Amino acid sequence: MRPLFVAAALAACLPAQNVPFHQSAFSAADAGSRAWTIWSPRPEIAPRGYIDELHSRSGHGALALSGNGNPAVFGGWERLLAGIQAGAWYRFRASYRAEGLDSAPRQVVPRLDWMDAGGKRVGQPEYPWEAAAGAEWTTVALDAQAPEHAVAVKIQLLLVNAPRALVWWDEVSLESVPAPPVRNVTVASVNLKPRGSPDPVGDFLALLERAVPPAVDIVLLPEGINGVGTGKGYADVSEPIPGPSTIRLGDWARQRKTWLVAGLYEREGQAVYNTAVLIDRQGRVAGRYRKVYLPREEYEGGMTPGSDFPVFRTDFGTIGLMICWDSRYPDPARALALRGAELILMPIAGGSETLSKGRAIENHVFFAAAGYDHPTWILDPDGEILAQASERGTVAVATVNLNRRYPDPWLGDMRGRFMKESRFDLQVDPPGRR
Repeated sequence: MRPLFVAAALAACLPAQNVPFHQSAFSAADAGSRAWTIWSPRPEIAPRGYIDELHSRSGHGALALSGNGNPAVFGGWERLLAGIQAGAWYRFRASYRAEGLDSAPRQVVPRLDWMDAGGKRVGQPEYPWEAAAGAEWTTVALDAQAPEHAVAVKIQLLLVNAPRALVWWDEVSLESVPAPPVRNVTVASVNLKPRGSPDPVGDFLALLERAVPPAVDIVLLPEGINGVGTGKGYADVSEPIPGPSTIRLGDWARQRKTWLVAGLYEREGQAVYNTAVLIDRQGRVAGRYRKVYLPREEYEGGMTPGSDFPVFRTDFGTIGLMICWDSRYPDPARALALRGAELILMPIAGGSETLSKGRAIENHVFFAAAGYDHPTWILDPDGEILAQASERGTVAVATVNLNRRYPDPWLGDMRGRFMKESRFDLQVDPPGRR
C-alpha cells in the first residue's frame, strides 16, 4: 500500500498508452512506472492514493483512494491515453466499491478530460453518470464523442469532499465504438378545448382521427379531457382506470399503432385523482401518473394528490409524465430526469410558459405540453420550440432524436453535469419542522 502524489503541473508529462485500453489488475509496478498517478489542484487537498493488492473485483489488485479525514479532499487517480481521434466515439467503463460516502453521485466522480497535441484541454470533461449497482461493486459507463482537436484523454477517478471515504477502482477500460444510431420519435401534441360538449372525449377522438398524421409514435392530449367544458365537478366526471374513456382512447391507439397520453379525472374508491394515463400501441393501459402537486382549487374540489413520480419504458425510450401545476415546482421534472426520463409529456390547463421551458432546460430533456391556456408545443433540451399548435383544433408534430446530444459550447454536456454536480444530498427542512 504505497501512497503517491504527483502535482498537477506534471500531469501533461505522464507516459501515455494507446486506446483501446483495459486494465483489471493493479500492482505497485503501475505506480512505480507513473502510469497511474494522483492528481489534485493543491497538494493539501489531495486524497491518499495507493495500490491495494488485497481488495479488487478482478482478484488482482485495485486503485484505492482515501479521504484521509480531509473535508476539502479533491483529486484522485489519473492516467493519460493517446490515440484518440477527434470526432470519434468512445466507451468508458469502470467499477468501484466504496465505504464512508454521504452521496456517491457527487463524491465519486470519474471523468474523461480531452487533450490536444499541446497537452491543453479541449472541449469539456465528460462525466460517466449512469451507474449499475451490484452487491458490492458499482459499474459506471459512458459513450462520449471526442471533441475537435482531441488527440489524447485523461481518465480521472476523483474523490470529492469525502473525508471518511475509502474507494477502490477496478476494471477500467476505454475503447472506440460506433456513433450512436439515430433514435427518432415522432411526437404529436393536441390543441383543443371543447366547450358545452356532452362528450369531450369524443371531440378529442374526432380531432385525432382527422388531424394526427400516420406513423406517429406518441400522442399527447391535455388535462382532464373527460371533464373539460362540461360544467361538471371533478367527482361527477371521474371514472376508473381502466374505464370507459381508456377503452375508447385505447381503440384509437390500437388502430393507429401509437402510444397515447391523456389527462383524465380518475376515481378509485372514495378518492378522486387528476391523472395522466399512458396507453400503449395495443390499446392497453400501460401506466398512470397521479398529479402530485395540487393547487388550492383542486384540494377544495375534493381531489387527492398522488405520491410518486414514475417513469415508463416504451419501445422507443423512457418517458415521464407531469400535469399542469407540477411545472411550478422543480422536483417533479428533476425526479423524472433522475429516473431516466428522456422525454417528459405534460397535460396542462394553463400555467407559466417560462417555467415549462425551464423544466426542459434545467433537466436537459425533451418536453411536450398539450394545453388549454398554455402553449401546445414540443421543446428540445435547450428549451427551443420544435413545433407548436397555436390554433384550436390543430396538432403540433415534431420528430426528435432521443440519442442527440445538446452540448453547450462553453459548459459541455449539461445532462452529465446536472447528474454529477447537483446537490441532491442536501435536504432543506420546510417551515415548522425545525
